[in-house]
Amino acid sequence: MSGPDQLVDAVRAHYGGVALAVMEASTERGPSGCGCGDDGCGGVAVEALDAESRGLYSAAETAELPDAAVLASLGCGNPTAVAELQPGETVLDLGSGGGIDVLLSARRVGSTGRAYGVDMTPAMLELSRRNLAAASATNAEILEGRIEAVPLPDASVDVVISNCVVNLSVDKPAVFREIARLLRPGGRIGISDIVAEDSLSPAERAERGSHVGCIAGALSFSEYAEGLGAAGLVDVSIEPTALAADGLHSAIIRATKPGLPA
Repeated sequence: MSGPDQLVDAVRAHYGGVALAVMEASTERGPSGCGCGDDGCGGVAVEALDAESRGLYSAAETAELPDAAVLASLGCGNPTAVAELQPGETVLDLGSGGGIDVLLSARRVGSTGRAYGVDMTPAMLELSRRNLAAASATNAEILEGRIEAVPLPDASVDVVISNCVVNLSVDKPAVFREIARLLRPGGRIGISDIVAEDSLSPAERAERGSHVGCIAGALSFSEYAEGLGAAGLVDVSIEPTALAADGLHSAIIRATKPGLPA
């Protein structure tokens, strides 16, 4: 079994390969890597993988985005819609990848708000920063870092989103504590993720898919709720939306930080 450092390296290498493939494809829809729930990456065309064709985003949402941002979207949901972002809010996307959710968040919060993304993969950082520049997203910024240790101050964001990335972390309690640290009182999360049925053991989850494919590292419904609660978040809800593998589901996770907004 791979240790934590090896898993982190595998995630970085896998998603770095996706970013490089998208950049090399330029404006033509050529071969790409695979995202969450996809273990067999070889030879799969971008048309089969991009977020719009998989029904995660509407054509209206993606119409004005750089092609590379859409092609590099590898999530399992649409957290910008789940989080119900409002003008003037500050939002953080954990594991921002090619930047699609940062760009959509920036659009939703408007000129008085701000959207941050954080990613640890050099090629993804390059790709997402290119995409933000191409979209002239002046109220958005991509940060280099791990989702377990985000380079932002305490109580600095209103909303934390993430799209099928928490399951990739090797220290999920640290991620949940970091979310609680970053949120302002009354802040909320809107996360799309892969979640396992409580009856599945970690070994059984690993039998159904790899860690980089977002399956082996998935928490169960009860583990996810208990982890968020242990970090101090309340009003936790986990709603399954689609079957990702036998006993594993794409899900919408919501929770709030206690206290009244400033």
